[in-house]
Amino acid sequence: MDGRAPAATARAALAVGDEDLERMLLIRHFELLLLERFARGVVHGTTHTCLGQEHVPVILAPLLREDDFVLSNHRGHGHYLARFDDCEGLLAEILGREGGLASGVGGSQHVHRLGRHLSTGVQGESLPLGVGIALHFKRSGSGRLAVAFIGDGTFGEGAVYEALNMAALWSLPLLVVVENNHISQSTPATLQMAGDIAGRARAFGLEHVGLAGHDVAALRSRAAAAVGAARGGRPVVIEFDTVRLGPHSKGDDTRTPEELEALRAQDWHPRWRLADPERFQRLEDAVRRRLERLFEAVERRPPSRWDGA
Repeated sequence: MDGRAPAATARAALAVGDEDLERMLLIRHFELLLLERFARGVVHGTTHTCLGQEHVPVILAPLLREDDFVLSNHRGHGHYLARFDDCEGLLAEILGREGGLASGVGGSQHVHRLGRHLSTGVQGESLPLGVGIALHFKRSGSGRLAVAFIGDGTFGEGAVYEALNMAALWSLPLLVVVENNHISQSTPATLQMAGDIAGRARAFGLEHVGLAGHDVAALRSRAAAAVGAARGGRPVVIEFDTVRLGPHSKGDDTRTPEELEALRAQDWHPRWRLADPERFQRLEDAVRRRLERLFEAVERRPPSRWDGA
């Protein structure tokens, strides 16, 4: 190797704007610090990180209106951080400290921002909810969009197909974002999915848009048309071909070292650092300083007290 990034990677790294790169770095280091805190016993319960998938919500965030409703999932910290500049509220929620988004009772998987964001740890739940929310948006004529983030493993749930059928039948303003990382907890997609996601979308007469790579500007341009179509009442399934670098939750990764090394070779982070080292280092240092101060400050807060109101 000559120490240079491949041409396509270099173009993507140089083309990404500071704001997008900073947000991707913010999500990456937020997740890494969570895993470090979990190892020290600061984070209780469970937590699922989106390491390797940071670009997906960053690409979509500027395409959404302020009043659109996002339905996230168990691996959803990045979905929230890409859209809201609120690391503090999310971290306080995960740590069960004062100032948490859901008074510290939702934890890592159940994040709620009134009227705009809801995550759940239940596989497949977001799509039926998304259909109901999208139906309300259609009837009210608000022009709002419901966005549901799911994974490839969620297609093992029957509720997904009922929801897709109703969304197509009723021409709802619903965008389904599939983060296809090719593994369901510890089961490779090749062992649990016959056919593909594009075929499932076509079965209901839905448009399917397949996106791969990390070129934020190019992928956002393609995604913009899909978002516009969905907002107009033509539901769309956008499928991002991506990787999950971390374990399912904390330490339950059954993949071999060779498999993990192959996935890390696809990671945007080291390749972009190589392609644009000065800017990358400047933004990454600023993000890390910000998050380290935030984590220390939130950890000093008292535990949250929920009065049931």
